[in-house]
This record gives sequence, structure tokens and C-alpha cells, in this order.
Amino acid sequence: MNTEEHRRLRDLLGAYSLDQLSADERTGVRAHLDGCAECRAELAAIAPLAAPLRLIDPDRLELSPEVPPVWLEDSIVAAIKSEPRRIRPTRRWLAAAAAVLLVGGAGTGLGYALAPDPPKIPLEPVQVTAIAAGVQSTADVVPHTWGMEIKLTGSGYEDGKRYHVVVLGADGRVAPAGEFIGTGAKRMLCNLNSSVLRRDARTFEVLDETDRVVLRGQV
Repeated sequence: MNTEEHRRLRDLLGAYSLDQLSADERTGVRAHLDGCAECRAELAAIAPLAAPLRLIDPDRLELSPEVPPVWLEDSIVAAIKSEPRRIRPTRRWLAAAAAVLLVGGAGTGLGYALAPDPPKIPLEPVQVTAIAAGVQSTADVVPHTWGMEIKLTGSGYEDGKRYHVVVLGADGRVAPAGEFIGTGAKRMLCNLNSSVLRRDARTFEVLDETDRVVLRGQV
């Protein structure tokens, strides 16, 4: 099979998983899948997206919500970033699906159709104190049943340097909450996760590569 025909059939995999092809097209795709391990693997990877996409209500496509839900962009970006780098066609299909969710219905119609009751994110601002000169940050925390999420924004972290974050519990426990790379004067935003429950947390600390505390937050 030539490259052009292979590309054409591969591009039909998304519609195939959604049962949107004609009988002749489906027959052609099935025949191709029988002899193409690469496309079988790609179909297996994108198939889980078919079920939620089928929940779209066509009658709601013309709705125009006033503003997009704040959680939608982060959810889409996280899903795309979590895909293995080696599965390039799958990432492209995921990006296309993300675009459909954002464009449909004046930007968010399909997103609302998929999740008519978007989760409310209980952001709680917390006080932070910069220890290192030049560091400027703000932070919010989000309680979860599995622990606590820290949404950290700021600048002044040395460009290219690695920082790690820990959460200190009331019982003296010190739990890791993730790492990030400094961006210098550029503003950054990172989400950090700790297994310490919100009610059990007392402070969090941002440490540099030498374990020197550069920022402390009271939670």
C-alpha cells in the first residue's frame, strides 16, 4: 500500500471509532487494520475517547456560554502532555479532539455537553513568604480526597535551575509535592500535588538544588 493511501486510512480512524463512516469506508478501514499493526495500535489508543464524545448533545451545539469553564483548558493540556512521545499520530488525534471541544458551540459548547456539571475548584489563597532575593510568588491550594494540590505562580526562580517542593504535616511528616524548572523573570504557573490532606498540612516549602528554602507558604 502506498504512503498516501495509508495516510488516508489512518486519518479515518477517529471517525471509525465513532461509527461515523459509510459501509464502504468501514470495510476499507477494517481490511487495512487486518494488515497494519501501527494503525491497530493507534486505534486502541484513541478508542477510549469515543465513549465521551458520543455524549455530545447536537441540540446544545448552538449554545454560547458566557465564559469557558476554568478547568477545561488544564484538563485538555494535561491529557495531551500525558501521552507518550512515541505515539505521534495519537497525540495529533488528541489535539484534534481538544480543538473540537474548544471550538464547538462558540468555544465551549461541546465541553459543556460532555460535562454539564463542571467541577467547582475550591481555590484557597494562602500566604507565602519569599526567602530568596528576587523571588515573587502567590499560591492557592485545592483540597482533594487523596491529598492537596498547590497552584504556584511566580517569577524570580533562577532560569534553568531545578526546584522541588515539600509539604510539612502537623505530625512532622515531610511529603514531596513535585518539582519545577525556574524561568527567571518570566512568570510561571505550576501545579504541585502532595499526599498530605489539606486538614493535616501546615506549611509548604520550595527548595533549590542545594536544599536551601527559597519560599515558604502557610497552609
